[in-house]
Amino acid sequence: MDLQQTIFEQIDMRSFSNLWFWIALAVLWSTASHWVLGVPHDMVARARKIEGQAQVDLEDVVRVNVNRLIYIVQVSGLWLLGFVCFLITGLGILGFIYDVEFAQAVFLLAFPMTILGLMSYNAALQIYHQDLSGEPLRARLMRHRVHTQILGVISIFCTALWGTYQNASFGAL
Repeated sequence: MDLQQTIFEQIDMRSFSNLWFWIALAVLWSTASHWVLGVPHDMVARARKIEGQAQVDLEDVVRVNVNRLIYIVQVSGLWLLGFVCFLITGLGILGFIYDVEFAQAVFLLAFPMTILGLMSYNAALQIYHQDLSGEPLRARLMRHRVHTQILGVISIFCTALWGTYQNASFGAL
């Protein structure tokens, strides 16, 4: 038996029938909604409840992450955008034109995360330009978290629909 064939039998490249894909999808979105702009949700909740030093810590972490994100986009934004567009387009063509299920699965993970990246950059710009602190900062972070969760629900729903269609259509093959 060929080594490549053995590896692919163990990995099961049929992504939508693989439990690990669905676990990865759930972990991806739960992590994305917990870590908004690189700030854990419990830190925002603690700053709302306690204020004082917890609020100062929140503002420091947000400032560092917002400045970092804006710097990355300023320095390599166009190259990064081009590479991500190339990657997403390649995955989309491989997955949906050439019917490669693994590429479909990666596309359904990566495309919504690309949208989330743009949403995060927009939120970072708003926080930076409006110099938010205190309650307006917490409100902006919570609004971004809700938008992230909405995007996650839509993404999981669309992925589940497509995965169900794939499993129902090609499960008998």
